[in-house]
Amino acid sequence: QAQPVESGGGFVRAGGSLRLSCEASGGTLGRYNIGWFRQFPGKERMFVAGIRWIGSGPTYEDSVKGRFTISRDTGKNTAYLQMSDLKSEDTAVYYCALGQPQLRVDTRPTDYTYWGQGTQVTVSS
Repeated sequence: QAQPVESGGGFVRAGGSLRLSCEASGGTLGRYNIGWFRQFPGKERMFVAGIRWIGSGPTYEDSVKGRFTISRDTGKNTAYLQMSDLKSEDTAVYYCALGQPQLRVDTRPTDYTYWGQGTQVTVSS
């Protein structure tokens, strides 16, 4: 059973970049579909990006297309979310999640089994 552990959050100015990491502690990353979600204060977690267990089929929420890139390195057992051209509206807590390996990249939080503790991203305007 894998436990996602996120890192890489922090404070950045608008237009800047951050890379979030998600290590699958205690498990094998390549056995899971991977999702990144974010949560704004007082709101439910929302899908940001996802990828299949085999590393194909990257899927993005519309507002981050062209700015965020999801990837994974099975050798390091780690997934990444590269975020560029950050905007103040990207400020949120970001979560990594692992789900069952399947061709469909799920976008609902309930479709993912294992969740990290979250990492705060703050973008100043």
